[in-house]
Amino acid sequence: MATPNYSYEKRQRELAKKRKKEEKAMRKTSGGHDQSEASPEGDTPGGDAPAPGDTGAMPPAAP
Repeated sequence: MATPNYSYEKRQRELAKKRKKEEKAMRKTSGGHDQSEASPEGDTPGGDAPAPGDTGAMPPAAP
């Protein structure tokens, strides 16, 4: 039987803690608004809205 890889398990726990801490900080900086709720306009994170700075226009084709 293989031995458990404790260092891998520890690293995964540390990453989970870090992720949770970052999410908490993001919630705190967003003014206490829950990101899982949809805004009144219907915009949702990761939806069909263009990325910031994305005009949606294609660059002109080279002749």
